[in-house]
Amino acid sequence: MALSSSFQERLEQMESTRNQRLSLLQAEKELQTSKSQMLASKLVNIRSMEQRCLVLVHKIAFQDFKILALKSEIESLDAKYDAYSQIFRVLKSEVEEMEEMEKEKERFYQVKGLDMKAFSENVDKFVKESRIQVKELRNRVNELNSIFIKLQENNGLLSNSEIAEVEMIKSQLLL
Repeated sequence: MALSSSFQERLEQMESTRNQRLSLLQAEKELQTSKSQMLASKLVNIRSMEQRCLVLVHKIAFQDFKILALKSEIESLDAKYDAYSQIFRVLKSEVEEMEEMEKEKERFYQVKGLDMKAFSENVDKFVKESRIQVKELRNRVNELNSIFIKLQENNGLLSNSEIAEVEMIKSQLLL
């Protein structure tokens, strides 16, 4: 029995070791279960974060698309602005040219107006002088007529010098 008691002891020791190992395995299993649950929870959190990241990536892509669309619109507006600026510069230049032409036209008309006024004054002066000359010539004609009548009354006796003088005055009057 001595053998048996040592065997018994050995069995008990093995049983005790087995129980300890089972206990350790159970604890390890519980620990693994706990770790698995924790990992599963973390995996759920990671997947949730991945979903949020995908949503954010989608939002970022949408915002990038909006930015590109706005940049394209800005470039289009810049091109239109440049085109309209060029048109404006051309029109402004044309307006300035037209204003300069208008000023030149006004100066031309002003000069021509002054020329016409001077011409009109010269014409008026010429008309006055001509009227005065005509009046003087009429007076001389009347004077000559009266001299001629007086001479005819003197029996038509005229000296050659008087006739020459009258003819000379007559020719001056005709000029």
